[in-house]
Amino acid sequence: MAGGSGTMQQYRMALVTGATSGIGTAFAEALPPETGLLLTGRDRAALDALAATLAAEGRTVETHVADLAVETDRVELLAWAEALGVDLLINNAGLGVFGPVIGNALDREMEMVAVNVTAVVHLTRALLPGMTARAHADGGRAGLIIVSSVVAFTPMPMLATYAATKTFELSFGEALADEMKDAPVDVLVLCPGATRTKFFDRAGMPKAPGYSEMPEPVARKALRALGRKRVLVSQPPARTALLLATARRRVMVAGAGFVMRRIAGREGE
Repeated sequence: MAGGSGTMQQYRMALVTGATSGIGTAFAEALPPETGLLLTGRDRAALDALAATLAAEGRTVETHVADLAVETDRVELLAWAEALGVDLLINNAGLGVFGPVIGNALDREMEMVAVNVTAVVHLTRALLPGMTARAHADGGRAGLIIVSSVVAFTPMPMLATYAATKTFELSFGEALADEMKDAPVDVLVLCPGATRTKFFDRAGMPKAPGYSEMPEPVARKALRALGRKRVLVSQPPARTALLLATARRRVMVAGAGFVMRRIAGREGE
């Protein structure tokens, strides 16, 4: 598990998706210089600029331009990640489109699903076996952060597909955390509220509200929570409002896991 209060687990190599802005950049900047970085995004110039600011003597900082909606790009990224021995995967990349489903372009709706759902499953499933094996061999722990959203907890008109993909990420991460509870891998689903990033402009939404968090504290809180929590709602007011919902989900996941493991055990007899 993570270290003492206020500290975080140390990792050798982190893959950060969507690293060129917002929470992704904040994650890359928050990781200590002892942690190597594989940074990915679609903007080569932004990746190179970020890598230059994070370079340090003895530190590996690699960049890889990839569109995570494209399978071949994901496969190439996975080859890099496996070669570098990634032990922390931060699934941060995400897309959103504001408006009614039938008013949004079909290709944008499908791109959201590809990045927010398909890519998360693909990267996670492909990298977890190696991450787990290396953690077992080294006597350490690997880490997985999936960046979801507070909108994961309720259907959201005008953000219907986006919210549904975030609900998937939350459910996937919670179930995966239960499946991996006896493995040397910590799983955290991060649910930020409104955050001052480029998301609002890119999604075609009004500007971020005044109560929005800055991305830097969101990333730092997530890194500290990894190994201590399975779900982190970043903003304190939202965390309080969703306290009962998150507690209920934790109990339901544990119960469902118990039942499903019993079923799996009987099928193996």
